[in-house]
Amino acid sequence: MPQKAAALSYDKDTAAAPKVVARGKGETALKIIEKAREFDVPLFANEALVNSLVDIDIDKEIPAELYQAVVEVFVWLMKNETKAPR
Repeated sequence: MPQKAAALSYDKDTAAAPKVVARGKGETALKIIEKAREFDVPLFANEALVNSLVDIDIDKEIPAELYQAVVEVFVWLMKNETKAPR
């Protein structure tokens, strides 16, 4: 099965929900992961979630049925950011 990746962005002041800002399979997924590492963006692995996100168009908000899963990612991210040395 090819590698899959999706990147999300959320600005509570301009959007009702997180948006997919990058997504892809295979070589595209590897480039997304590489770019995230280059900019020290934390990576979160969840196969079921990425399978849903790779089908969403770029710059589209995630559907309501994915809110809970994405909230869990953002909570994980916030916990890890507070633990990381500055």
